[in-house]
Amino acid sequence: MTWATPRPCLESIARSFGYIYGRDKKIRINTISQSPTLTTAGSGIKGIDTLFDFTNRMSPLGNASAEDCANYCITLFSDLTKKVTMQNLYHDGGFSSMAMSQRAISQYTKALESVTDL
Repeated sequence: MTWATPRPCLESIARSFGYIYGRDKKIRINTISQSPTLTTAGSGIKGIDTLFDFTNRMSPLGNASAEDCANYCITLFSDLTKKVTMQNLYHDGGFSSMAMSQRAISQYTKALESVTDL
């Protein structure tokens, strides 16, 4: 299983159970895709610092902290979101909507200029 496999599985479960529990019990089920968050568990992942830095630079609003994510979760208990269900909600500072920013393209171009064996 690759790192990309769990998210689609979780989203599929949210849609399936969201339909069943929404229809039968009026329970809402959503998933949240949080930006990389530095945690004790995550610190054991090779390259997490680089990934964190990259996503923080690419995201228009930067990475969301664990506290920001907790606050976002709390909003989902509000009646203001009572019709939100079966969704994967992104809480990543806009990273999920980014392609290559001009800043990233410039950095990539600089890095390529130093490579001679292409």
